[in-house]
Amino acid sequence: MTIETLSTNRSHGGTQGVYKHASTTTGTDMTFAVFVPDHDESAKLPVLWYLSGLTCTHANVMEKGEYRAACAEHGVIFIAPDTSPRGEGVPDDPDGAWDFGLGAGFYVDATEEPWAANYRMRSYVEDELPSLVLRNFPAADLTRQAITGHSMGGHGALTVALRTPDRFRSVSAFSPIAAPLQCPWGEKALAHYLGEDREAWAVYDACALIESGARLPDLLVDQGEADGFLAEQLRTHLLAEACERAGQKATIRMQPGYDHSYYFISTFMAEHVAWHAERLKA
Repeated sequence: MTIETLSTNRSHGGTQGVYKHASTTTGTDMTFAVFVPDHDESAKLPVLWYLSGLTCTHANVMEKGEYRAACAEHGVIFIAPDTSPRGEGVPDDPDGAWDFGLGAGFYVDATEEPWAANYRMRSYVEDELPSLVLRNFPAADLTRQAITGHSMGGHGALTVALRTPDRFRSVSAFSPIAAPLQCPWGEKALAHYLGEDREAWAVYDACALIESGARLPDLLVDQGEADGFLAEQLRTHLLAEACERAGQKATIRMQPGYDHSYYFISTFMAEHVAWHAERLKA
């Protein structure tokens, strides 16, 4: 499981790297970003995963997320994978839509053709990439993991954590797609990737998982009130209601004036890193 280093840059007392490897899960080359704060040679550092949203790659948060100073301060490794398989022969939305296909893997393992061969982002994020990190980044302490994400990636972070609650000490999200079974983005993606059996979709819906008994120690969500996708696609109120009904501890903050962009994410990123760091202490 070798990786190719595409770039490294010094930043905030750490190293920001971009790496590529041949994925056996997706059948394509995959690129991901890792920030490692400076540390003693023998030190082990906790890991914060970041899952990006529709149309994004690893580069969006790396260039605009403003996480490095906070990660360096708290001694946290930050890892950002891509959002879908890419490359020659990888199928895309036949109509060229931006909300499905390339850049829109929705963190599911597709079962329908022609998507099933490559679109296996659930297994990539949950299994292959952590194994790769364990073998190639000796400072990464995978007994102390946290996860966060934005929009489609917020959906990914919540559902990955709800399915594997013993793996993550903390979970947060920025503007997550809270209930994919009840919004156009989710219905389109899940129907194409998984087929028409809506029961099979439930493992990819945070609200459905909570309603079926999945629990987390705590979760933090920040959502901009001026987000143009809030009412139709994100539907944050459904997550708040599901948590309240289930007695799931949650801090869901509606932020006045903020939209869906990285201007919003970068504003609250340091708070999220600090929140995770507190829960990742040895």
